[in-house]
Amino acid sequence: MAKIGRKPDSNIRINRIGAVLADKGKKNKDLEQHFGVAQSTVSNWVTNKSQPSVYDFYEIAKFLGCDIRELFVSTKQFIK
Repeated sequence: MAKIGRKPDSNIRINRIGAVLADKGKKNKDLEQHFGVAQSTVSNWVTNKSQPSVYDFYEIAKFLGCDIRELFVSTKQFIK
């Protein structure tokens, strides 16, 4: 049984920020400059070492002009 409220396994991909950036012709630097965050912050998001807040996901989706759901890895494979 999975536990809620703990840090996820480091092998789990949660977001697709890097893929959506590429699809939209954007670079990590574009997020850094638009949101005024450090290069390391965006790098950690893109590599799934850390995750933005739900509100930040919302703002990233608006900036990239995509549905917020596009920023997440699908969980359909886990549905029985």
